[in-house]
Amino acid sequence: MRTGLICKKLGMSRLFSEEGSHVPVTILHLDKCQVISSMTEEKNGYSAVQIGVGEIKEKKLTKPMKGHFDRNKVTPKLKVSEFRVSPENIIDNGTEIVASHFVKGQFVDATGISIGKGFAGAMKRHNFGGLRASHGVSISHRSHGSTGQCQDPGKVFKGKKMAGHMGSSKVTTQNLMVIKTDSENGYIFVKGAVPGPKGSWVTLSDSIKIKSTDNLPLPAGIKGHDLEEVSQEETPQEEVSQEEVSQEETPQEEVSQEEISQENNEDKDNGDKDES
Repeated sequence: MRTGLICKKLGMSRLFSEEGSHVPVTILHLDKCQVISSMTEEKNGYSAVQIGVGEIKEKKLTKPMKGHFDRNKVTPKLKVSEFRVSPENIIDNGTEIVASHFVKGQFVDATGISIGKGFAGAMKRHNFGGLRASHGVSISHRSHGSTGQCQDPGKVFKGKKMAGHMGSSKVTTQNLMVIKTDSENGYIFVKGAVPGPKGSWVTLSDSIKIKSTDNLPLPAGIKGHDLEEVSQEETPQEEVSQEEVSQEETPQEEVSQEEISQENNEDKDNGDKDES
C-alpha cells in the first residue's frame, strides 16, 4: 500500500490518442507535495504518511500547526492529508513527491467534495419519478408523496428520502485511468470526470478494486529519482564514445607517419640517382 497525493483540480480538456480518437481528461496540478510527518506502528499503532501541498503564510497558522511544521522542519502547507501505507513504504520527512508517482495506464481512485446544488426537490435529489402528469393531481406533479404512517408510529423516520440540501458532500470516483503525467510542471491527466468544482482539492490514491500490474515506484515517485537514472544511463555511453574516437584516431596517425617516412626515403633514392 502506497501513499496518495493531494492535487488541485484545474478543469477538463481532451487528449488525442495515437489512433486519432480524443479522450476526455481532467487536469490535476501537484504543487510542491512534501511529506510532513510519518506514523509508525511502534509509536502510533499504525503506519501512515502525512502529506502537505501548497503554501500559506505563517501568520495564518494556529500555534499548534506552526509548531508541528517547525518540529518536522517543513515549510507551512495550505492543505494537509494523511494516507495509510505499508510499513516498508514510509517516506522520510521533507521528501518531495512528483507526478511520476502514478504511471500511465494505472487506475486510481479520486476523492473530493462535490459541487453544491443548494436546496433541491425529491425528483432532482433522489431521482424520483414524481406523481401523475394527467388529470386528478392538483399541482403536485413533482412532489415526493407521503412520508409518514398513521398514528402509530406517527413520525417520519430518519434517513427518509426527501427534499433538502444537495451536493457539497464527500464523493469518491473509482477506477479512473491515468492517461499522462508531467513531472516537470506537476500535471496529472486522468480519464473522465473527477468530483468537485474547479480549484478544489482532490486526493488521488491507487485503485482498491483494480490493482496495477506495472512497476510502480516504491516507496513513491520522489523528486530527482528520474534524473539520477538518466545520468547513470548516459555515463557509460559517453565513455564508450571517447574510447571509440581514441581508437579510431590512433591508427590513422600511425599510417600517416609511415607514409611520410616512405616518401622521404623515395626522395633520397631519387636524389642519389640524379647525382650519379
